[in-house]
Formats: sequence, C-alpha cells, structure tokens
Amino acid sequence: MDKIKSLADLKKKREQLQTMVEIREEGENAEKLVQIKVAMATCGIASGAKQTMDAIIEECKKNNVKAVVTQTGCMGYCHAEPTVEVTKPGAEPIVYGHVDVNKGRELVTKYIMQNEILEGVIPVNYETIDNK
Repeated sequence: MDKIKSLADLKKKREQLQTMVEIREEGENAEKLVQIKVAMATCGIASGAKQTMDAIIEECKKNNVKAVVTQTGCMGYCHAEPTVEVTKPGAEPIVYGHVDVNKGRELVTKYIMQNEILEGVIPVNYETIDNK
C-alpha cells in the first residue's frame, strides 16, 4: 500500500478509489455492459481474488472498458481459485480458473477487448433445466 505523505497524494488516492467504486456500481446498465464476477468466498480470497479483482478494475479503467465488476460467493471451483466469470452482452458467460493479477489484466486486454479466448476456461459440466 502506498504511503500518503501529502495532500496531493491523498487526492490522487481518492480519485483512484472513486473510479474503482464507479466501475463497480455501473449496475443500472448491467445487461449492456461486460459483467465480470470474481469469486470471493474464503478459498478465493485466500488464493488472491481481492488482488485479482483490483487488477481487473484498474485494467478496465486504464483501457476505458465499460464493465460491471462485482464479487460473488463460491462458484464451486475451489480447485481453480481465483475464478472469474466474464459475460459479454449477448454472449454466454465464460468462467476462467487460476486468474492471478497478470491473467486478470489479460482477460481485459485480450478476451474482453480482442475476443481472444485465453487458457484456463473451466468447461461447463452441467445442463440447465431449459435444455432438458
């Protein structure tokens, strides 16, 4: 964590935090935006999910990606934590496993911005009620 030594440092930190809050609170237009859910149950937090979520938020801000970034509970993939679900408008969600800080940034720059599927997709291993 950066040390705050002056009023300018404090203002800079406030702006950074405000931007992070704005990105997380874009919920009114969620269906029109990219939705990113970071699993933050105990196993996710212990695996670094908080740092991953912070990196994703920073990368979205840096690249002007309009997204709703939220935390969620357990997704059931404890073996692959931290896990991140990304849903683009009009597309099915994709869940990625073992998403550390660097991979979180890649999710924004490569998958969200360039439609490049990354390694680490957790395959869907169930059918919904609608498919029966």
